[in-house]
Amino acid sequence: MSDSSVNILIGGEAGQGLVTVGDFLSKALVRAGYEIVVTQDYMSRIRGGHNTYAVRVGPDPVSAPVEAVDILVALDAATYGLHAGQLSDKAVVIIDAAHGDEAAGLRTLRVPFKDLCPRPIYENMAALGVLCSLLCLDAVWISRIIRDTFAKKGEEIVAANLQVFEAARAWTVAQNVTFTCIAPAVNTEKRIMVNGNEAIALGAMAAGVNFCSFYPMTPGTSVALTLAAKGQAMGVVVEQAEDEIAAVNMALGASFAGATALVPTSGGGFALMVEGISLSGMIETPVVIVVAMRPGPATGLPTRTEQADLNLVLYAGHGEFPRAVFAPGTVEQCFHLTHRAVHLAEKYQGPTFVLTDQFLADSYRGVPPFDPASLPLVARPGTSHDGSEPYERYAVTDSGVSPRLVPGFGPYLVVADSDEHTPDGHITEDLSVRVAMQDKRSRKLAGLRAETLPPDLSGDPDPDILLTCWGTTLGAALEAAAHLRASGTSCAVLHFSQVSPLVPDHFLSLLQKTPRPVMIEGNSTGQLARLIRQETGFAFPHHILRYDGLPFTARYILDHL
Repeated sequence: MSDSSVNILIGGEAGQGLVTVGDFLSKALVRAGYEIVVTQDYMSRIRGGHNTYAVRVGPDPVSAPVEAVDILVALDAATYGLHAGQLSDKAVVIIDAAHGDEAAGLRTLRVPFKDLCPRPIYENMAALGVLCSLLCLDAVWISRIIRDTFAKKGEEIVAANLQVFEAARAWTVAQNVTFTCIAPAVNTEKRIMVNGNEAIALGAMAAGVNFCSFYPMTPGTSVALTLAAKGQAMGVVVEQAEDEIAAVNMALGASFAGATALVPTSGGGFALMVEGISLSGMIETPVVIVVAMRPGPATGLPTRTEQADLNLVLYAGHGEFPRAVFAPGTVEQCFHLTHRAVHLAEKYQGPTFVLTDQFLADSYRGVPPFDPASLPLVARPGTSHDGSEPYERYAVTDSGVSPRLVPGFGPYLVVADSDEHTPDGHITEDLSVRVAMQDKRSRKLAGLRAETLPPDLSGDPDPDILLTCWGTTLGAALEAAAHLRASGTSCAVLHFSQVSPLVPDHFLSLLQKTPRPVMIEGNSTGQLARLIRQETGFAFPHHILRYDGLPFTARYILDHL
């Protein structure tokens, strides 16, 4: 764990502007060369409720959130009481002078927001000024962001925000409360600030996705919103359907017509899509589903995080058909694995899945710009048939993959049927044809297995403790392992970024020879551990599970180890 990092927690009610403070600060820190991990925690309300925006920042790489708070920005009276127990030894509390004496006796900055701000709407700019001064962050970074953000509202608005920001900085300098300045940044490379859902959308566009249908559901909605905001120049059509059933079937219709389709949702929305997933398997039409997980059952905790929908995605849809399931652990993996999911869906003509969760969906990081030119080519449907025989959409092949043509581009009849069908696509109840077609579809699994990504191993090659994880638990596991190695314990992390299909040769021997293999999952039943046992017979003797709606931290893993 990086000792040079600082954890800033901004707390208040929805509508107070805490996201503006966090976004502006995070963007400024990334532009200044710092590494960040953003964690957003919010209640399922339009206004009110207690929300937080945490920014862990340092000159060295940081991978996960932490519990201890070094700077607490209390935008309302309740924030201090809720988070006082998390304050570190060096903590500074920034609180409105009008809130009374809640934080008396501590290293406290009682900010006179009413005096500094002509109107309450400017209080977030004042908070930014105080933070900028405490962190010794060059004011030019935030000043530029203020200008860029408010330029379209006119110079008067820009000047008003800058005036409040500078006044708050000057006020802070005059106070006696000090804070150890954040260490200078060393990263001079150009980077972009994106969260997990934005990276998924960018990866989809880089893969040629040009159709997205969705029904809004936290925390998956921002994938579609990013495609709508950024994809128009690339010809991406985004359609908000009347419900999730319509969304998945609309995507399949677009895919049949030659579009490259993606559907973002969350667990409750995906539950309504499973018949459409089965339709994708039967008519062998590609679609990529992004499932941003949150705690269930039912509505559960709609704005918190969890990894409990793996089983749902693994087995969704009646009947048997192959699928691939990816689980990115970083913003970079969100981009690249979504690109890969599109390719495999198109190549093997069926559904693929990208599993993320609320934590990564809303977690901003600073990353180098993605290079679409370096990506492999994505499979595409054909528009002409070179075979000597009449075209058959579901021709029986050794690989199970049949020639897929886009209808309307030639004299070839492209027939699709959700009933069992003959190779030319027409309905049948010939049971021998049924067996042949089911065997054909099932053979695609061998191709998917051949292209399965092995889990990543980092740390000691022959560890005493092997922290095994999947998806977004990666960062916390890496930091916990680094702490264990620093204390003299041999440790490694085995991270699954693809959870289906599994290839035991990729990992089983390592699990079997490690003295203490530990599975880390954000659910209550150990779903990946059960899948590995089902596929290999290997049973994890140790589990660290979290299902309280909060993301993993290194401290949580170490305490439970």
